[in-house]
Amino acid sequence: MIYFLTGKQNPQKTKGLIGKKILITAGPTREDIDPVRFIGNRSSGKMGYALAASCAARGAEVILISGPVNLLMDDPSVHLIKVITAEEMYQQCMEYFPGCHAAIMSAAVSDFTPKVKGMNKIKRGNKKISLELVPTKDIAASLGEMKTARQVLVGFALESDNEIVNARKKLIEKNLDFIVVNSLRVEGAGFESDTNKITIIDRDNNIEEFELKHKKEVAEDIVDKLETYMNG
Repeated sequence: MIYFLTGKQNPQKTKGLIGKKILITAGPTREDIDPVRFIGNRSSGKMGYALAASCAARGAEVILISGPVNLLMDDPSVHLIKVITAEEMYQQCMEYFPGCHAAIMSAAVSDFTPKVKGMNKIKRGNKKISLELVPTKDIAASLGEMKTARQVLVGFALESDNEIVNARKKLIEKNLDFIVVNSLRVEGAGFESDTNKITIIDRDNNIEEFELKHKKEVAEDIVDKLETYMNG
């Protein structure tokens, strides 16, 4: 199924991001085990693409760095860069972030990658095999280290327990301006669905909870918050 998005979908919004350049990451990453198998996750990319559409509709120039998804983006204000692995996404973010006013890190980046990747398909046998994993680079934390006073950095946290406590910790450790919290415990929220339920926590410890909404509407709430930081 193709989920078609365009930045022209929100004509009622003011052009509050004209002249701003915003980097957005979306979708999953894939870490190869061998030429036919990989480690991945259930991210559809719908949240990140909705964010890109919302920012473009408000006049921003958007750099959308996307993992493999079944989505299209039809807007000349959105520069789509397709990647596969966490390392590829890291390299693109490091290249483009210095020239951006803000970044929204909504991609579900793999936390681990196989230490050794098979050059050929691993054959089934009678013996057990072990897969050694090593950590990938933390993109949000890396951008947080290089962030300047004029830049805004937004993170995402998908939690299964202690959502607020864990999100606050990430916000501080990664030097974020605010963080968007998703819960795996809420039906209709998170990966693959068209809806989401979020809580936003900012660096001043303000907490704002939102009801379950379509991801296009959720994107508007997040970009409203972004505008307050960029134009405040």
